[in-house]
Amino acid sequence: MMEACVEYDFPEGAGPVMPEARCYTVDDLMMILQCGRRAVYELLKRKEFRYIKMNRVGYRISKKSFDEWLDRQGC
Repeated sequence: MMEACVEYDFPEGAGPVMPEARCYTVDDLMMILQCGRRAVYELLKRKEFRYIKMNRVGYRISKKSFDEWLDRQGC
């Protein structure tokens, strides 16, 4: 038996609030660091910050770990 979809009644102009992202992607790091994909993969290889590899999705880099690393770089 299929369950009915629940409809939410948001005030006009409002919608669901997405939680703040806790991870960056490789593309995010390329934009933040203004560098190429190879440079980001080199940082991952050197384990400069925490990350996980998700099959077919790519890498997810801990935002907290990356931000702390970046702060230590004196940027």
